Amino acid sequence: MSSLFVRTLRDDPAAAEVPSHRWLVRAGYIRRAAPGIYTWLPLGLKVLQKVETIVREEMEAIGGQEVHFPALLPREPYELTNRWTEYGENLFRVVDRKGADLLLGPTHEEMFTLLVKDLYSSYKDLPLTLFQIQTKYRDEARPRAGLLRGREFVMKDSYSFDLDQDGLDAAYLRHRDAYIRIFTRLGLEFVIVAAMAGAMGGSRSEEFLAVAENGEDTFVRSPGGYAANVEAVKVAVPDEQDVSLAPAMARVSTPAVGTIAGVVNLLNANLPREDRPWAGSDTLKNVLFLVTNPDGTDYPLALGLPGDREIDVKRLEAALEPATAAPFTPEDFAKFPDLKVGFISPVSLDGARVLGEESSTGIRYVTDPRVVTGTHWVTGANVVDEHLSGVTAGRDFVGDGVLDVAEVREGDPAPDGSGALTLARGIEMGHIFQLGRKYAEALDLKVLDQNGKLATVTMGSYGVGVSRAVAAVAEATCDDKGLCWPVALAPYQVHIVATGKDQAVFDEAARIAGELDALGVDVLVDDRKASPGVKFADAEILGMPVILVIGRGLADGKLELRDRRSGDKREIAVGDAVAEISALLA
Repeated sequence: MSSLFVRTLRDDPAAAEVPSHRWLVRAGYIRRAAPGIYTWLPLGLKVLQKVETIVREEMEAIGGQEVHFPALLPREPYELTNRWTEYGENLFRVVDRKGADLLLGPTHEEMFTLLVKDLYSSYKDLPLTLFQIQTKYRDEARPRAGLLRGREFVMKDSYSFDLDQDGLDAAYLRHRDAYIRIFTRLGLEFVIVAAMAGAMGGSRSEEFLAVAENGEDTFVRSPGGYAANVEAVKVAVPDEQDVSLAPAMARVSTPAVGTIAGVVNLLNANLPREDRPWAGSDTLKNVLFLVTNPDGTDYPLALGLPGDREIDVKRLEAALEPATAAPFTPEDFAKFPDLKVGFISPVSLDGARVLGEESSTGIRYVTDPRVVTGTHWVTGANVVDEHLSGVTAGRDFVGDGVLDVAEVREGDPAPDGSGALTLARGIEMGHIFQLGRKYAEALDLKVLDQNGKLATVTMGSYGVGVSRAVAAVAEATCDDKGLCWPVALAPYQVHIVATGKDQAVFDEAARIAGELDALGVDVLVDDRKASPGVKFADAEILGMPVILVIGRGLADGKLELRDRRSGDKREIAVGDAVAEISALLA
């Protein structure tokens, strides 16, 4: 410790929002260089390298071969796949002295595809799996939570290349099994959930989420085994109903009513139902957004959904990616004077559509999946202080499409009928995609098949957040005293705390450290001229799994052995120290 490049801090960093960020900085594992950008100090780098080793071993076990691409990449391949535009503001763009456009790689599908195209030309060269562990760059708008959401991060990305879908299916399952082993070895509690492919494209997609209260991802699961990232949840669509059984549309006076709750209260007071009270789920609210494409063009979009539901912004972003959406502003509404804010409707009193591509407004109108043919609603009349009842989907209005972006709630039915959903939080640790032929077609990756004909290669893409894993493990294992690493990832497995001024204490610490070192155990010895209180506090904040205290008890042949993970401590004999520590590590 007297020569280790580390300084522990007694106060939390000002920007720390989650425990892993707080403790990794306070314990001297990482140091902030800029927003979302961190320097790895010796202790942190040791943990990062151990994560890399686990990932590398499991990738090689499934036949993956490691390569390493530059982080600074040319624009042209990303133009061919349209991701130079689609990535939007998340892409770090650079211009060199000759005026050529470059980027800092956020991910490397294009480069892997072109590399294989350059070197392979026959089906006999396939299947192939290549991977790299490399620094990536994304210009996050809100970099926060330390390593969990940074602008520069270390990632393992691998890619499989096969001749057909069967080969891709096999490669996907090999990666899936490898990821299970990786996250098990990291000691994480994780779930595998259905996910959105997003800007990556492709068909089948799953995420590996480390369960964590502070995770940025929300996922759902059911007693019957359904699990999905909340963005990928598909609402259980109700059966269509007979339009002829729907009530007639009628005008309802709703003066000075500006909320769904107000409409419901008025209906229950003035137009009570015979079967049950009116509820927010009987109303249809219409919310308007301005959708902006990556190229800067935009268009208005209206979404009709049950009045008791809110729009989940993350689900909306995932559904529209790579486009973005923002709620209509007063300036946006001013461009559509026919729309009456607070009373917007998909129909007018004469039955003509007010929202939709066929109307004079030019606003595309999409509906929640629950708005099926025959369902009838109370909604705005597009007249101030008036609503309409009995507005029936398929009779009085027809949406231009379906957009499943309403909030998912605790207790909602699972889409597969496997029970009620529960919500939890998680940290995305891995994501696997069946890319199919999207990138191979864009970059013309073809090989000669068994019949001598050119066939487009089918691909898979598989990512693991390596630097994020350091934070996720810290998040899962830390306590109110500091970090607490599992043996497999700890920068040192044993922390020997030598207390007092007696030279015999330091000599014994050196002797035991030497014996442990000979057994392949990484040992950190606190040989500083500091008080026992400072040394004990640092031992807890640094988080090595086993702590051996050598102090006044040495004169009686006694030492104290502490298990940082469980908090257990006990007195042991000096002669038993190495055996006791080895057993505890095992």
